Amino acid sequence: MTQPPPPPPHQPPQGGGFGPPQNQPQQPPTPPSGPDLGKAPQQPGYGYPQTPPAPPTPPAGPPPQQPGYGYPQTPPQPQPGYGYPGQQPGQPGQPGQPGPYGQPTPPYGQPGQPVQPGQPGYGYQPQTMPMQPQAAGGPGGGGRKINAQVAIIVAAVVAIALIIGGGVWYAGSSGKDDGKKDTAGTSGGKGGDGGTDQKGGDGDKSSGAVEKAPSDPAAKVLFQVPMPAVSKEDGTADVSGSWLTDKVYAKSGIAEVVGYDPDKGSKKWTIKLEGPVCAVTPRVTDDNKTVIVYEPEMPTKAEPAHGCSQVAVLDLDAGKKVWTKTAGEGPINFDNVTISGDTVAAGSTDGGVAFDIAKGDILWSPKPADTCYDAGYGGGEKLVAVRKCGTYDARQLNIQTIDPKSGKVLSEYKMAKGIDYAAVVSTNPLVVAADVGDSAGDGSGISDFFSIDNKTGKLLTRISAPGDQFAARCDSITKPESCKGLAAGNGKLYIATEEHEGGGESYSRANEVVAFDLATGKQTGQRADSGDDYTIIPLRMDGGNVIAYKRPPYDKGGQIVSIDGATFKQTTLLENPATEAVRDVESSMSPDYSEVIYAQGHLYMSEVYASERSSTDEKEYLAIGFGTSG
Repeated sequence: MTQPPPPPPHQPPQGGGFGPPQNQPQQPPTPPSGPDLGKAPQQPGYGYPQTPPAPPTPPAGPPPQQPGYGYPQTPPQPQPGYGYPGQQPGQPGQPGQPGPYGQPTPPYGQPGQPVQPGQPGYGYQPQTMPMQPQAAGGPGGGGRKINAQVAIIVAAVVAIALIIGGGVWYAGSSGKDDGKKDTAGTSGGKGGDGGTDQKGGDGDKSSGAVEKAPSDPAAKVLFQVPMPAVSKEDGTADVSGSWLTDKVYAKSGIAEVVGYDPDKGSKKWTIKLEGPVCAVTPRVTDDNKTVIVYEPEMPTKAEPAHGCSQVAVLDLDAGKKVWTKTAGEGPINFDNVTISGDTVAAGSTDGGVAFDIAKGDILWSPKPADTCYDAGYGGGEKLVAVRKCGTYDARQLNIQTIDPKSGKVLSEYKMAKGIDYAAVVSTNPLVVAADVGDSAGDGSGISDFFSIDNKTGKLLTRISAPGDQFAARCDSITKPESCKGLAAGNGKLYIATEEHEGGGESYSRANEVVAFDLATGKQTGQRADSGDDYTIIPLRMDGGNVIAYKRPPYDKGGQIVSIDGATFKQTTLLENPATEAVRDVESSMSPDYSEVIYAQGHLYMSEVYASERSSTDEKEYLAIGFGTSG
């Protein structure tokens, strides 16, 4: 899950595929009128990839052998002592570290199981049992101790077997109750229609997909939107937010949201804002409304920020603001916003506020006597609050499924002490990601996933996701609904693995999408391969299927594929042009940091930050649209 940190204002993330360096870029035409990008920009601007270095020259003899992805490492020798290996009685508990091959991580602050010797090869299903209930505060479960010499011998035998068989096991799940103190309390009323027990949410559906393969998946450039100018005083500007309806593709600019014809790119409408956009949600209602948060004024040198206090509902078809509201004294500065049903919910360190989406009436807001606050929300089929209680150094994080109209708590899961931030991957099924004890170590914000029953608040399973094996990431500090590189549904969690050595020529790279059962935490044994020098990244669910983007190598165009939820067979829905100019723009928009939307043969990619141009001659793009003819 190793990811580069978010780009600083004037340093975009690195992009591009694998392979030899490209030729000197050429000059593109003036956007956005034509579908042909023409030549590439002379100077790489914000969001553009740097010229990739030439691959290393192969040595004269056979290259030194390096262990491949998932190659077994020498397992640590189990240590005596209560709780964690190496933990002596009386010492404070430390967060668990994953063992070899992604061993289950014990819950933060809880006694763990002794480290097990070597793991079996790829495709083996570990015999983990469903979580068993245990009283709060109960012992963490010790298990039999393993003789150190026996452990080493067994691990060595397994390692030899893996070397011979070339097996790789993408795992790292506990599949049982890793959190003995992570007891789930239930507060008030019945849950909704999700979170069926032992199904991780919506059961085992594998139908309902609406995306169909075209007669020809070859796509062309439909249009491109030029990057708006940013002054030297401003430096950078937030331009996050893009939405698609059957009538319009809408994209945030600097203090505005613009609607474009989905096929031609011509402007259909512009909604002017008093200040820059602060927070958005990708969610759109059935009648094509969305919500944003923005500043009440434009920044100035004397006052570079005015607070993110304005909450507005936008009608994307009509191209107008339905209403704009503020809340609280001050007023409240919101960090995030989402939609569930007819409710808009915005979270902040001052607490959460809910508005009726039709009129903007406040449904609930922080109370003076509150000792806890809603830091953020996950929306969609359910409304889930990430609620924080306690002081900074003694934080208690609660995951609550709440009634969107009244704010009544329907169920609650109390996370273990020491977990300060959490992100909502999905609300139905309810899946939460957290960096337990800051153990991810890669900036991804994820060390573990928690599958929770919506109705009861019961923890179904906890899935360990070591950062060196899995490529998902979440910005859970202020944006609980910001996870990328994964999808949840069909009773499963689909995660992209990190890149590893490919199966083709030397220096090739590849990765997979693998699935975890949300009831047991075990891998299903299914995987969707990227193919050499592609990187496959889940975008969203399509019924029981997974829509994924395949980031291309240096000489090909990107693809959109549908992964069958039952067979994992991939169907290509769209493939972008492989011309150098198009590849340069596409590779500048990394799915880790950019916005990627696909629907009905249309793919839109856009930036989330704009910055001052280093050259007046360079051409940069805010967004680009692709489409198939079939």
